[in-house]
Amino acid sequence: MDFESYMDKLKEEFNDSGKHTILVVDDLEDNVMVLRSFLKHHKYDTLAAYNGVEAIEVAEEKLPDLILLDLNMPGFSGIEVLKKIRMNQSLNHIGIILLTASVNVEELLKSFAVGADDFIQKPYHRVEMLARIQSVLKMRDTQMQLIHANKRLEQFNRNLEKTVATQVDELEKTARLRRYFSPQVADKFMSDDDAVFKNKRQEITVVFLDLRNFTSFAERHEPEEVMEALSHFHHTIGPVIFKHDATLERFTGDGLMCFLGAPNPIEDHAQESFTMAKEMMESIKELSSTWEEKGFGLSLGIGISTGMASTGTIGFEQRLDYAAIGSVTNLSARLCGCAAGGEIVISKHTYEKLLDKSQLQYRGALAIKGFKDEVDTYSFSN
Repeated sequence: MDFESYMDKLKEEFNDSGKHTILVVDDLEDNVMVLRSFLKHHKYDTLAAYNGVEAIEVAEEKLPDLILLDLNMPGFSGIEVLKKIRMNQSLNHIGIILLTASVNVEELLKSFAVGADDFIQKPYHRVEMLARIQSVLKMRDTQMQLIHANKRLEQFNRNLEKTVATQVDELEKTARLRRYFSPQVADKFMSDDDAVFKNKRQEITVVFLDLRNFTSFAERHEPEEVMEALSHFHHTIGPVIFKHDATLERFTGDGLMCFLGAPNPIEDHAQESFTMAKEMMESIKELSSTWEEKGFGLSLGIGISTGMASTGTIGFEQRLDYAAIGSVTNLSARLCGCAAGGEIVISKHTYEKLLDKSQLQYRGALAIKGFKDEVDTYSFSN
């Protein structure tokens, strides 16, 4: 089977057969027309909106299963539309995929924090788009099935004794917590009260990491290969994060953000973060060799910053996250962006808290976007 025949066969496997409706939102009519034509070809029902206000009106009236939402629209922006929809309880079942011409980490983090399910970068890779659409729709369908199942369970539990109802609630709470936090954090919440999750100002260390050259890799390879590489990466990195009692806040496609020191207090969180980062680099050596053999061109860069942050729960009743907000998170992301493959870049404040500095070299004072003064940095190369 030649490549074109294989791609055509793959695209047919993503056909929807009219089970879902997708609302396409873009201020450029040509973009809407092209996307609707493409989706209709794959048997999706489609709707159209050409600005943020119209998008909300159509969503409220038609209740689509998924919205492909242009992030950078004039007037009522994509993020404002996203916030408005997530605030409407009757629209919570709708999946939302952002369409963006550039991958701005801060903007995407903000978008995911208020409820985006995924993003697709322009220009679109059609098979990747179909795969991401199908992934979000499956997730949302499963979510709705769980919601209906939970409603039936609640009806049943009304007739049970109070003790049994309390036990079921405890189990459900634990299951939800384990989807967002390390097992240690979930167990701490269940054994103590929820005071550790109250909003507070405290010093933490933030670790940002992502894969170098991932965008070009994703454009050159099939979606199955891309998702398999990400899966291997996450399965390799994840146990290291939990081992060091780090709070995993967010996946960012080819990377992630975690922090140490909250909600579980860690006295030497800066040292623990650096130790964790080195273990991450060590843990992916075998995986990196596989990537190199396959010509993927992928490597890991890490940024670490220590500082004060506001920590606590953000979101709304149906979607809560435990997050850290402050310049320390932005600095960590910027340092990660500066890091070469196989390099850990840390801030001066983190460096000063380390017990053993012998493995680090002064990297220089860097002009960091969003920071008035240059930032002294240090690096460790694997």
